[in-house]
Amino acid sequence: MQHTKIAALTLMLALACWSALAGATLPPPTAAEAQAQAAKKAVADAQAEKDKQALLAKFDALTAVWRGKAAEKGWKLNPPTPLPAPAAAVTAPAAQSAPSGQPDGKLTAVGAQAPVTSEKSATAAPSADVKPAPSPPAATVQTR
Repeated sequence: MQHTKIAALTLMLALACWSALAGATLPPPTAAEAQAQAAKKAVADAQAEKDKQALLAKFDALTAVWRGKAAEKGWKLNPPTPLPAPAAAVTAPAAQSAPSGQPDGKLTAVGAQAPVTSEKSATAAPSADVKPAPSPPAATVQTR
C-alpha cells in the first residue's frame, strides 16, 4: 500500500515537472497561427452573439405567452420595465495612465502636508459604528 502511494506521488511529481518544462519551451505562434486563432475567435464570437440573440428571442416569446395567459386568467399585469442602454463607462475598456488619487502615482505637496489620521494609531476619533469597550463588572459580581 505504501509503495503504491510513493509511486503515485513520484509519477505526479514527474508529470508536473515535465508539463512545466514543456510549457516553458513553447515557441511564440507564427503569423499564420495567430491569424488562425483570430479567425477562430471571430467565429466563436459570432456564434456567441447568435446564441445570445436566440436566447433573447426565446425570452420574448416566453414573456408573450405568459402575458397572454395572465390576461385570460385576470392576473395583474405591470408594463415591461424599460432598460436603459449601458453607460459608456461600463462598455468602454478601462484606460488609466497612473494610479488613482495622485498624478503619475506620486504624492503631491498638498497630500504630503496632510496630517495622517488613523483610528488604529489613535490619531483619529473612533467611528460612530465602533463598539464601545465593555464596562468593568459590578462590585457585587465576584470574579476569579
